[in-house]
Amino acid sequence: MAQEISVRPYAIVLDGGRQYRVSVGDEFELDLRLVPKGSKIELGPVVAFRDSEGMKLGQAELSNFCVVAEVLGVALGPKIVVQKFKRRKRYRRKKGHRQLYSRVRIVYVGPRAGAPPIEQHLN
Repeated sequence: MAQEISVRPYAIVLDGGRQYRVSVGDEFELDLRLVPKGSKIELGPVVAFRDSEGMKLGQAELSNFCVVAEVLGVALGPKIVVQKFKRRKRYRRKKGHRQLYSRVRIVYVGPRAGAPPIEQHLN
């Protein structure tokens, strides 16, 4: 007799050239999006979806599944220091950079039919 294993639904989405494995409640940083704090955005495309029924894979994407995230605000990445130096020439340059990210929380992962409404924003 086979035991049924409960699986927390998750999806794999593409964003900014990277793949993210996301499920409801996850918080992480994405590339900066110019949307107000508290608004909901759709991440995508969804390339894989897993729930208790099994794994669903798309050739390019699964168009009938979606991932909705709530924007929590803007976050700063780590400080990166760039230095230029030429010996014996008294040439030194030091420059710093901190990348801006959008912090998001996943609120829905599943079929597009059951997704909450999403505000339309221009990126």
